[in-house]
Amino acid sequence: MTIIRWQQRPATANLLSNFVEREFSTGFERNCGCAPATNILEKDNEYEVQLVVPGMKRNDFHMEVEDNVLSVSYEKKEGETSNDDNKFLRKEFSLEGFNRRFTLPKHTDAENIKARYENGMLYIAIPREDPKKDKLSKRIEIA
Repeated sequence: MTIIRWQQRPATANLLSNFVEREFSTGFERNCGCAPATNILEKDNEYEVQLVVPGMKRNDFHMEVEDNVLSVSYEKKEGETSNDDNKFLRKEFSLEGFNRRFTLPKHTDAENIKARYENGMLYIAIPREDPKKDKLSKRIEIA
């Protein structure tokens, strides 16, 4: 039996992607299952980070902001067993631990970051601050 992986990207996109992956990647990042796939969206009033993390519970994640870096992690708890007796024909994900770090852009409101977990997706909303809010602008009269 032959298993074929289906890709929906156009062939021209694959050429550049494959070149970059061959030249600059060790392959470890793609194949170890230690980093969930991530999308980052820029919206009008916030940034949204989306992580694909199926099979977990919302309490399994640890999130914190330190020095303008958002860390999202999951550690496999003691007592959780993985069934290594299975013979996989292909294994592209794992429920092992991971740690992702994101440098927050300037003018974000780290105090009001919110997250929700639903249907195997972790959504993190990072509110934007008004960049003009922090700037003092004043005309000074000369006497």
